[in-house]
Amino acid sequence: MFRFLLTRRWALFALFVVVLGAACWRLGVWQFDRLEQRRADNAVIERNLDAAPVPATAVMDADRPMPEQHQWRRVTVTGTYDLAEQTLVRYQTRDGRPGVNVLAPLRTNTGSTVLVDRGWMQVTNNPTAPVDIPPPPSGRVTVTGWAVPNQSGEPDQVTPNDGEVRLVSSRGFAGRTAGPVLQGYVRAAQETPAPQRPLVRAEPPDLNSGPHFFYGLQWWFFAALAIGGFGYFAYAESRERRDSG
Repeated sequence: MFRFLLTRRWALFALFVVVLGAACWRLGVWQFDRLEQRRADNAVIERNLDAAPVPATAVMDADRPMPEQHQWRRVTVTGTYDLAEQTLVRYQTRDGRPGVNVLAPLRTNTGSTVLVDRGWMQVTNNPTAPVDIPPPPSGRVTVTGWAVPNQSGEPDQVTPNDGEVRLVSSRGFAGRTAGPVLQGYVRAAQETPAPQRPLVRAEPPDLNSGPHFFYGLQWWFFAALAIGGFGYFAYAESRERRDSG
């Protein structure tokens, strides 16, 4: 009844279905692996968000990237802003409104520098229009916020040019300020003393699980669909042969 499956055409069709089904199954497993990793990362971040603040130097270092277990740890750092290197991060929208993030290196008493994302402000859609940046507190400032790793990008994306930058990375400020620059940066939640015109502060990350669960189910559905489709076409071929014979 199904001897036609041994023909070259059907054998190649079966091989194709097996390869396709196996690939879809493996992609589904990969998505579920990513889901478990996302949940593990979120658990680390959640513990760090709830922990008491520590000095920034306890989790950030000038000689090595920030370890994953320290990402989004609450930190404090005290120093003086280097306003000569204050930089705008363009194309930072919030609730559909165009804006910029304001970066400023903070020179500490120990001579090292910590890059601080002071917050967000709304601007016009005209990138050439001047931006009236609210000044930070003068003199010594204590910043409380979250330590986060550098954003990844090409050198021209992380290096300030005419007071602007595309991505946030302390790598782009190395050599532009005196002393070593700690890797990563601090997203400020509070400045003490408080500035007269505060920026919109950063918010903690959204600790959702992402789309990996549904992507995994989708790939496994494709695998089942491929196998089911092969069975359907084989049955239809068998029925057609039986009716014609």
